[in-house]
Amino acid sequence: MKTRTRSIIILTAALLLTTVVVLPRIIEAQRLKGLNTDKSSVVPDVFKRNTKQDQKGEVIVGASVHNDVSPPLRDMKQTKVGKKKEDREANENPKVPGSLNHKDTADPVVQSANSLLAFAGLSMPSPVLNFEGIFFPGVACNCAPPDTDGEVGATQYVQMVNEGFQVFNKTTGASVLGPSGITTLWAGFGGVCQNNGSGDPVVVYDQIANRWLISQFAGTSVPTDECIAVSTTSDATGSYNRYDFHLGSNFFDYPHISVWPDAYYMSMNVFNSSGTAFLGPQPFAFDRAKMLAGLPATFISTGVTGGANEDVYLPADLDGSILPPAGAPATFVEWPGTGAYRVFHFHVDFTTPANSTFTLFSSPAAAGFSVLCGATRSCVPQLGTTNRVDGIGDRLMFRLAYRNFGDHEAVVGNYTVSSGGVAGIRWFELRNVTAGPVTKFQESTYQPDTTWRWMGSAAMDQQGNMALGYSASSASINPQIRYAGRLFTDPVNMLTQAEVTLFAGAGSQTGTLNRWGDYSDMTIDPVDDCTFWYTQEYIPSNGSFNWRTRIGSFKFPGCGGAPTPTPTPTPTPTPTPTPAAPTNLTATAVSSSQINLAWTDNANNETGFKIERCQNAGCSNFAEIAQVGADITTFNNTGLTASTSYSYRVRATNLGGDSAYSNTASATTQAAQTVPAAPTALVATAISTSQINLLWIDNSNNETGFKIERCQGSGCTNFVEIAQVGANVITFSDTGLTRNTRYRYRVRAFNAVGNSAYSNIATARTLRN
Repeated sequence: MKTRTRSIIILTAALLLTTVVVLPRIIEAQRLKGLNTDKSSVVPDVFKRNTKQDQKGEVIVGASVHNDVSPPLRDMKQTKVGKKKEDREANENPKVPGSLNHKDTADPVVQSANSLLAFAGLSMPSPVLNFEGIFFPGVACNCAPPDTDGEVGATQYVQMVNEGFQVFNKTTGASVLGPSGITTLWAGFGGVCQNNGSGDPVVVYDQIANRWLISQFAGTSVPTDECIAVSTTSDATGSYNRYDFHLGSNFFDYPHISVWPDAYYMSMNVFNSSGTAFLGPQPFAFDRAKMLAGLPATFISTGVTGGANEDVYLPADLDGSILPPAGAPATFVEWPGTGAYRVFHFHVDFTTPANSTFTLFSSPAAAGFSVLCGATRSCVPQLGTTNRVDGIGDRLMFRLAYRNFGDHEAVVGNYTVSSGGVAGIRWFELRNVTAGPVTKFQESTYQPDTTWRWMGSAAMDQQGNMALGYSASSASINPQIRYAGRLFTDPVNMLTQAEVTLFAGAGSQTGTLNRWGDYSDMTIDPVDDCTFWYTQEYIPSNGSFNWRTRIGSFKFPGCGGAPTPTPTPTPTPTPTPTPAAPTNLTATAVSSSQINLAWTDNANNETGFKIERCQNAGCSNFAEIAQVGADITTFNNTGLTASTSYSYRVRATNLGGDSAYSNTASATTQAAQTVPAAPTALVATAISTSQINLLWIDNSNNETGFKIERCQGSGCTNFVEIAQVGANVITFSDTGLTRNTRYRYRVRAFNAVGNSAYSNIATARTLRN
């Protein structure tokens, strides 16, 4: 009897567990299915979560919850600056406790005012461009800090702040698109990426493939997912391959993403689900090849590393035209709370994930320092207020910039320390981080006077010249945006080129708001490999929620031409054989403005593929239109002219040269889109004294949405548009009406081409009582 009773209890528990776990996923999948606006498509099976994700000590493999390809961003309805809502602090950025275990020591590498006397008269170059970026409220966030970052691409500069983005022409600084809400990019995608984006945005430019990567985290209560969109071309206003990756049930904070040839890498600071206990840092690798191709993708992680006492780290982000050595692992560098720059290698294997490893490779010593404001956010003083802002001295600051000079590798980074009673920026350069032996080539704390400097970002150009951007403030000045640097020929451990002020804010952050940053971004133009671009926040006038951002570019006068290596003799490299030519190229028109290409990759040593195009079948004046990375066998050519024939050819490339061409493939774009069909059978039904509900039949399969018009009174004709609804919506509730009043309605569909004819007119009178 006891055995039978125990069996019944176990069976009941199992059934209950199945209901609790499976039913919500079925409901959520059906909800997402309802969000799909393409009548002819079938929603894929989403929420494929690897059951190993919450296990420790094992390689974690997670599939993208959902992925698709967006329409061109420029054609999507832009989320504009929203109505005023309550000001709030941005998604919390809990402090990590590793800094509390650090033993403060005197700083032996301070670059003081006396050390700069020998370089009097030297100065950083003046800005080439200097213009306004996104400003508070940051489209719709109404939050602070902005989490400012940006990146420069082939022809554009993209800036992001919490819940907002803007695209600029990099030649003129003029706005190309935005400012718009990041929700614009995720419209129609469904799930938390569309409905619960939480900020911590990151934008990087994959210069190997000439693609943009835009990301932010999302979650219904705390951030549990990373939403990543990879552009299909070098145009940031074009279409994107969109992905939702569910990382687990913990609070995943402070994501920072980097580009590497074999994956997109990310570091996270992981807390428990309530954000009250730090669990440790965690590395992630996303399948770059699949994401460039728009295919379902996976991520690999080795889980939280080191535990709650582990210092946090950043992944190295590729700059320059020379790739890392073939097969080189991704490099992560840890904040040196232990007294060393701990260098980790992430070997990822998407074919056999269990072979993936994240291991400590080297630990070059860091010079002693004191933690800045380790136990408080009230840190950096400002003019005209007793309120102090956060210095964030417990981590490396974005980015960790990697560059291969051919004869050596260099990684530069920075963090903020306490030095001489103020905040100074500790910057460093590590060399040969992938093959070893890893060395600390140089390191110094920039603290030339009594001004507080913090929130830095560093990078190097093709010659090895370095620039460091940061915020500067004191009790005597409002927060400013400045930058300093060094030439590759300067003495080591010195920023010899005196700082320049990019922009001086006219106000300080007042009230009780301490948050500042949480990061800034120094990047390098991938075309000339010389021009630095920097973006950072400032305050225009005293206030708590009125931040602005600035974007500037500058270039050392001597930079240009081929990268300049150090004068160290190097062995003559073995010539690289050219790759085999691709075959079986096909071209398929999928719309009036897009043709998709596919081919067979016959090489095992290519660094990428070059795609060429000419207009009209039989044409021979081919011109290169794009490049994609190694092992990529598809390309979507967008922005084409309707009813036009195009011819394509592809060839593989590597350091040894280009392969022969593939076969030529041709396709003709589809005819231009037409206006949608008019809706019919419009019915108006009074529900109450103040509400009338509308219902109609949708006769179109190509509408963007519907426009609802109304006039008041029997027989009225002065119709006015009162609302718009999305595609496939066939109902609308008109509220706030006057009791016992007659209203007339009509509806029409619309798309990018124009408006349909009107529906029939429907009439209803609101109820008397």
